Amino acid sequence: MTFHPQPQAGEATPWAFPAPDRSTLPNGLTLLTCHRPGQQVVAVEVFLPAPLDTEPEGLDGVATIMARALSEGTDKHSAEEFAAELERCGATLDAHADHPGVRVSLEVPASRLPKALALLADALRAPAFPEEEIERLVANRLDEIPHELANPARRAAMALSDALFPAGARMARPRQGTEETVARIDAASVRAFYEAHLRPATATAVIVGDLTGVELGDALADTLVAWTGSTAEPAAATPITADDAGRVVIVDRPGAVQTQLLIGRVGPDRHDRVWPAQVLGVYCLGGTLTSRLDRVLREEKGYTYGVRAFGQVIRSDGRDNGASLLAISGSVATEVTGPALEDTWQVLRTLAAEGLTDAERDVAVNNLVGVAPLKYETAAAVADTLAEQVEQHLPDDWQAQQYLRLADTGTVEATAAAVAAFPVERLVTVLVGDAAQIEEPVRALGIGEVRVVKG
Repeated sequence: MTFHPQPQAGEATPWAFPAPDRSTLPNGLTLLTCHRPGQQVVAVEVFLPAPLDTEPEGLDGVATIMARALSEGTDKHSAEEFAAELERCGATLDAHADHPGVRVSLEVPASRLPKALALLADALRAPAFPEEEIERLVANRLDEIPHELANPARRAAMALSDALFPAGARMARPRQGTEETVARIDAASVRAFYEAHLRPATATAVIVGDLTGVELGDALADTLVAWTGSTAEPAAATPITADDAGRVVIVDRPGAVQTQLLIGRVGPDRHDRVWPAQVLGVYCLGGTLTSRLDRVLREEKGYTYGVRAFGQVIRSDGRDNGASLLAISGSVATEVTGPALEDTWQVLRTLAAEGLTDAERDVAVNNLVGVAPLKYETAAAVADTLAEQVEQHLPDDWQAQQYLRLADTGTVEATAAAVAAFPVERLVTVLVGDAAQIEEPVRALGIGEVRVVKG
């Protein structure tokens, strides 16, 4: 019998987030390309700066309907024909609208990229917006809304936005519209929004994948370059203001056996120097199953299956006009809602008094930086991050530099950022649960004025 030596691990090689090549096409479209050998499924992301707060008054949700309608027929294909052409390419095309604007995402095998780019270009250049398809999309959206309202986590997010942002601000209202506003949307309003905001001169396309043998210049010349439009500047988004005075909103769900918790406030965006330390500190607080919040609320007390703390950019234009949502989220049994909140506040107070440990900081750095090569194995993950950088007005090397900054951030800086992110007296708490059972225990905590609203 022959025994073979056990395979040994090879020497680790340096890794950095890939840098794109940047150019501008003749029609003004900004292009970022990133050649990734071996990634045979190419990902394309197109960012279109059409902020939600540019939606006409009373038509919240028109950006979402427009985004969904981009693939519902063009001047060359009906909706059914367009779907069939995508299928022949082995491609998928999706689009969604958010506060910064509209994102259109395409994935396709590299060998069929030119054909798929032609379909993408047609969707951007000449969407048909047929009346019957718009009516169908509106009906579908109206069907979705009751399900979202019934979902405790989604309902909590809506209530937190309503509480944080000023009455009348677009950010205070559901991103995809309400039943009242969506019902008003028709083909004419969808086309008007498209014509007002979608044009190549303000858009950016990101293409990532194995581009070996792909004549990208020729493919673009016959597709995206054919898209023309106004050279007007993109619409300016309104400044973000928020009120994070400590208070509690209970969304009443009589008979609920669990309470959905969402505790949050508005914080700095990725342009702020504190961002890397904030990412690290918030991760230590509630980023994994070994974080402080989970150790207390899940392992020691058994209140929950898990609690998470996170920071998520809402919108950023790089001109001191951006913000992120800093939040703690989870669910607990109804009868322990008060004790769970009390222990959460105690974790935050202990963090401020004692700080993070070097061991906590080291675990967080290893988790955040060490998994990066795995996180970006696919072209779609790289393209999504590059498009995020574009929509947040960040430099092309921002993500690469972010990992270096995270690795250089010390325990003291991470502690200070986490404490600043969640000051115990400046947190808006949303609870979706049975008000009859949780209102009095929550009032007794003294964490802010308590208001009960219908679920």
